[in-house]
Amino acid sequence: MKSLSIKPISVAADSGADLSVGEVASRSGLAVSALHFYESRGLIGSVRNAGNQRRYHRSVLRRVAVIKVAQRMGVPLAAIAEALQALPAGRTPTVADWRRMSARWRNELNERIQTLTALRDKLDGCIGCGCLSLKVCPLRNAQDALAQEGPGPHF
Repeated sequence: MKSLSIKPISVAADSGADLSVGEVASRSGLAVSALHFYESRGLIGSVRNAGNQRRYHRSVLRRVAVIKVAQRMGVPLAAIAEALQALPAGRTPTVADWRRMSARWRNELNERIQTLTALRDKLDGCIGCGCLSLKVCPLRNAQDALAQEGPGPHF
């Protein structure tokens, strides 16, 4: 009689199985330390197995994708965490959730683009002349004249 050879199925091969931190790192392109950091900030969550190892639900891959795209747009992690925590029971963002989040972030991104464009346009003059004149240079704040507008540089 011929014996059957049974191949063990890895945990990752089971579509319903949770993922190890290494598997999430490999699939998402993030370092394990980044995943731990995201978890410490409440952006993602895991459970511990009997061996005290982290296990992530597969839906964490979508959350990580949202986090990475938002970060690439320049959205601060605190704002990303706030948006994700606003979802019911910490669920994974749906298409509709993404549309709401990205619309809000789009407005912030447009404001940032306008600010950076204005800064770039004012820098061009200074780069050309190099004088940093106390009277006409928009980068110079002689005698802290712009203090009434709050801290930081103003144009």
